[in-house]
Amino acid sequence: MAKSTGPLLKKCKSLGIDPAWLGYSKKSKKNPKANSKKKVSEYGLQLKEKQKTKFIYGVLEKQFRKYFEMASNKKGVTGENLLQILESRLDNVVYRLGYANTRAQARQFVNHAQFEVNGKKVNIPSYLVKVGDVITIKENKKDNATIKANLEANAGRPIPTWLEMDVKNASGKVVRLASREDIDLPIEEHLIVELYSK
Repeated sequence: MAKSTGPLLKKCKSLGIDPAWLGYSKKSKKNPKANSKKKVSEYGLQLKEKQKTKFIYGVLEKQFRKYFEMASNKKGVTGENLLQILESRLDNVVYRLGYANTRAQARQFVNHAQFEVNGKKVNIPSYLVKVGDVITIKENKKDNATIKANLEANAGRPIPTWLEMDVKNASGKVVRLASREDIDLPIEEHLIVELYSK
């Protein structure tokens, strides 16, 4: 499980990330983009964008590079493919559906085998969902007070159009894979592509 060390808000500030992008309501008082007056090199900008994206999705370098290779081998725009793959991670889907308040909490839930995909237990946060997959709370975990409270608290949070939520049964479905327009994060994926293309 990928864990970030050090205070979260400090890390957010150094990477120019609004904590809200991670699901945390506490916001930094400063504009995340205005946290440094130093001129950054092209390489520095590219590296920071990669680090920012890794941090948002909670992915370590080895896996991130693997995703980039997968994205490069798919038809379409590599950067957009990369974001689509990251969005398809089960921990991200659990977060997007409102079962968890943050991706970190979603990873913990998946690690602890709280969810099933198409009726089968999946405890791997990096599991990539496919179109048609149905995500449900494991039968013996349906009374989990934290998940129940999260679903209630996140009821007003918009669910991406590539996902579908059955509120009555607390189950989610992947109706299509995420497109770039669906991803509400200010990531400049072209910088990551440039970095890996050197």
